[in-house]
Amino acid sequence: MAYPKKLLNDNEHVVADLHPHWVHFAKPAAVLVGSIILGVIALTTEDGVRTALGWISIILIVGSAVWLLARFISWISTNFVVTDQRVIFRTGVFAKRGIEIPLDRVNTVHFNQGVFERIVGAGDLLIESAGELGQQRFTDVRQPDRVQQLIHAQGEMREERRMGGGASGADVASQLEKLEGMLERGSLTQEEFDAQKRKLLG
Repeated sequence: MAYPKKLLNDNEHVVADLHPHWVHFAKPAAVLVGSIILGVIALTTEDGVRTALGWISIILIVGSAVWLLARFISWISTNFVVTDQRVIFRTGVFAKRGIEIPLDRVNTVHFNQGVFERIVGAGDLLIESAGELGQQRFTDVRQPDRVQQLIHAQGEMREERRMGGGASGADVASQLEKLEGMLERGSLTQEEFDAQKRKLLG
């Protein structure tokens, strides 16, 4: 489920709209698989043990299936969004909750990945801002190092737009040079570079 466009500000553009990484499902999926294996083992045991293990496996299978379904509903209704103006976190189906951090207020962005998370491309983001919230941690983020670069890149470009005002050819040329530098450093993809270039050139 994409982040609703009606919730964006005027002239605000979405740069990244992410659901949590698939590791969000890892624990309930592991319990479900383990429950099924237990059920298969139960079929090979004696009658008395088979009955006990069978009921235990059924209870575990139903419980883990419900847990997995709840995780899916949470996954599909959770958005971590980066726009050219702010960072937005929004979750919930009926009862909604969310956090918005203007790029102007973002001080630093840290990411953390364990060994397994680094292999699968997941991790946590810690955003320190100048607002009342102070620090906000976001878990199960896809490619957190890439998202960190993206937030910094959008913050830099927003600052350039604010300082440059808009207008002269020299300002546009300067901002293009900075965009090219960010592209070379890997802070922007070619697609993001082309989109920002089109904006600068009108």
